[in-house]
Amino acid sequence: MDILDYAFMQRALLAAVLVGVIAPAVGIYLVQRRQALMGDGIGHVAMTGVGLGFLLSTSPVWMATAVSVLGAVLMELIRWYGKTRGDIALAMLFYGGMAGGVMFTSLAGGSTANLTSYLFGSLSTVSESDVTAIFLLAAFVLVVTLGLRRQLFAVSQDEEFARVTGLPVRALNLLTAVTAAVTVTVAMRVVGLLLVSALMVVPVAAAQQLTRSFAATFAVAVAIGVSVTIGGTVTSFYQDVPPGSTIVLLTIGAFIALTALATPLARRRARALAAAQAAGDPAECAIPATRGPESTVGV
Repeated sequence: MDILDYAFMQRALLAAVLVGVIAPAVGIYLVQRRQALMGDGIGHVAMTGVGLGFLLSTSPVWMATAVSVLGAVLMELIRWYGKTRGDIALAMLFYGGMAGGVMFTSLAGGSTANLTSYLFGSLSTVSESDVTAIFLLAAFVLVVTLGLRRQLFAVSQDEEFARVTGLPVRALNLLTAVTAAVTVTVAMRVVGLLLVSALMVVPVAAAQQLTRSFAATFAVAVAIGVSVTIGGTVTSFYQDVPPGSTIVLLTIGAFIALTALATPLARRRARALAAAQAAGDPAECAIPATRGPESTVGV
């Protein structure tokens, strides 16, 4: 049985590749900003957009995109101005998004079962119009994450320093939030709204186990993202299991494998550094003994 003989699998694989590229491309900035769970919050808000799509008989993807962008902007405004009650406001936004999705779906005459493919991903429901929307939205995400990578990285690392250098920090923060919102809606057909945050964050964390620069982390994270989305989609087809959970479990497996691989490498570097220090070799002394998220400082 050739998997590519089925039109729905061709669409699902194309969507999976696009999601595998853009989710880590956005996630690397969220990890640097210590907002790893932002995608999860946006996913909750996007449920209202999906429900509105059902109610208004419009495309749930485009409606979810509009609602997610609005929710992401509100999240940034709460982060700026809601210093004392910000956590409560965000909780109300997230849970209100979930409740709105269920309510609007019910008013549309459907059941919560209609939300399942959007919450956890579904291969057979990726239509041609979905692929078109995913392609256009993914192109926007790539233009932003690659074209403005230096500016976004600078803001993600140190907002105060970026502000001093003249960068429009608030505008770039809003753009990052909007890009994250678009990524969530792009990925909901493949991974699902409740699981997309893992695909945005875990590949980046896995790549950081081996890499030391921003560019290398970006490339490895995208490679991991594409590998697990394709692997999860194919596995889902042959084993008849949910694609979203399969992709996330493969992503976590990749993280565990790379962590196990990085541990002896870190020990070897530590021994090399200790030997160099004992020998007084200044060139070898420059080798870092450990690495972590803070070491991805070069673009």
